[in-house]
Amino acid sequence: MQKLLKIGQRTFAWGERTYLMGILNVTPDSFSGDGLLAEPAASPAQQLEAILAQARRFAAGGADILDVGGESTRPGAEPVGVEQEIQRVVQVIHLLAAELDLPISVDTYKAAVAEEAIKAGAQIINDVWGFKADAQLAGVAARCGVPAILMHNRSSWANAELRERLGGRYVGVPYDNLLDDIRGELLESVQIARNAGVPDEHIILDPGIGFGKTVEQNLELLDRLGEIRDLGYPVLSGPSRKSFIGYTLDLPPDQRLEGTAAAVAISVARGADIVRIHDVEFMARVVRLADAIVRR
Repeated sequence: MQKLLKIGQRTFAWGERTYLMGILNVTPDSFSGDGLLAEPAASPAQQLEAILAQARRFAAGGADILDVGGESTRPGAEPVGVEQEIQRVVQVIHLLAAELDLPISVDTYKAAVAEEAIKAGAQIINDVWGFKADAQLAGVAARCGVPAILMHNRSSWANAELRERLGGRYVGVPYDNLLDDIRGELLESVQIARNAGVPDEHIILDPGIGFGKTVEQNLELLDRLGEIRDLGYPVLSGPSRKSFIGYTLDLPPDQRLEGTAAAVAISVARGADIVRIHDVEFMARVVRLADAIVRR
């Protein structure tokens, strides 16, 4: 695995420490309750200032990457059209890039959105469908020379279950062998990237905790995260406030801080290179101590 990756002005030295990706949900309907467009009474200017204020807090709290997304991926979320998604994320990315010295990733599976986001200052593509939803997206990553996070995803309405207090989860998701299937499908995404001209050093893998996996499967995947890293690419883990925490502890999204901390600490212990999180300041402390223990 390539040990160093320069993104913008930052150099990421994989294996030396765990990096933090702060989540900026520029949506009204995030599963975690932190959608930054959720306040209907706010004016566009007020919404934009709230987004920038959260980004500033993340930067001050220790974030290494800001992840901007304009479409919720929770079970049952309404799809967002390309133009609406561009409208949500591009101005935000432009302002963040002008103000903060942090790499910005755009959380999208649409090539047109990614292209506009990169023009605005995004430097990473974070695709929850691993280049399998839009055939043009891998080409955008290659042409623009940006790293791509490729996530494993078996999300399907057929396996989704919604509960008012705990939110959505997946049930009865069929796998022949959980880790073998996930590894194999991630390598399919890697091959798509390679075929488009994305170099190996620009590929980061995300096993897709919470996406098309049952509570039990998520717990097993988190514990066996090292088997994903064995594929030879940096690994991102995204357990923050996810439903497997809520259903395990019987807690709604706004009460999952301690559960997230436990999942983040295990992610670090199992070799995650990046953790994608909502509560940056708190999880930065968790990561710092976990790194001190496991990366001596």
